[in-house]
Amino acid sequence: MLPAIFLGHGNPMNAIQNNAYTDAWRRMGQTLPRPKAVLSISAHWYVSETGVTITTAPRTIHDFGGFPSELYKVQYPAPGNPQLARRVQKMLSPLEVRLDESWGLDHGTWSVLRHMYPAADIPVVQLSIDRTQPAEFHFELGKKLAPLRDEGVLTVGSGNLVHNIPAYAWGQRFEEPFDWAVRFEQTAREMIVAGEYKPLVRYESLGPDAHLAIPTPDHYLPLLYVIASRQQGSPVSFPVEGVDGRSISMLAVQVG
Repeated sequence: MLPAIFLGHGNPMNAIQNNAYTDAWRRMGQTLPRPKAVLSISAHWYVSETGVTITTAPRTIHDFGGFPSELYKVQYPAPGNPQLARRVQKMLSPLEVRLDESWGLDHGTWSVLRHMYPAADIPVVQLSIDRTQPAEFHFELGKKLAPLRDEGVLTVGSGNLVHNIPAYAWGQRFEEPFDWAVRFEQTAREMIVAGEYKPLVRYESLGPDAHLAIPTPDHYLPLLYVIASRQQGSPVSFPVEGVDGRSISMLAVQVG
């Protein structure tokens, strides 16, 4: 059985930089069992429906602005996997899941995978996040997708446990993190280890720290898909740690 992994992808510049985070992603790609395919749930495909990419050659999407030209030249030409896309559609039935030919791989996906699997030779399929649905909906979808771990598919949720862009210290990426960011990350880690998922799903009830850490749910929801696939008693680890720019948690969560 493959693990499922939530990755804090952080600043898009991580795609072309070498630092402690990218080194850890590279080690993960080298040490994990090689998957047959990757199913990515990225914070950056946050739309009003559930869709799954079905193209055989998904395009590399540069979904950001104001960065150096070098970043826009990056291509991640991993193949798609229509068979996996249809499998996901079937697993999520009776939910209507649109087979999408217009999306590709956004930077939430390729900025981490180009470090984990630089040869871009593992098929990748993306699943959208339906922004009209509550957190419970996404946790339940994660449960339905859990059997993919037995089928050689690596489920990757890409977002950030703490993601407060207005508070981000641009140009001061390695300053000490805000106290509320540290407290919320620690609270979430303890709950994940203990398997106490209900408060994480109902994160709005976790108080002021949660409101600062999750001002919008897009970067948080991919975590729920990953922890929902954890089997009772299976291990959990945190192969990447750190807070970037004081307000972006780079924590990775591996279940299994």
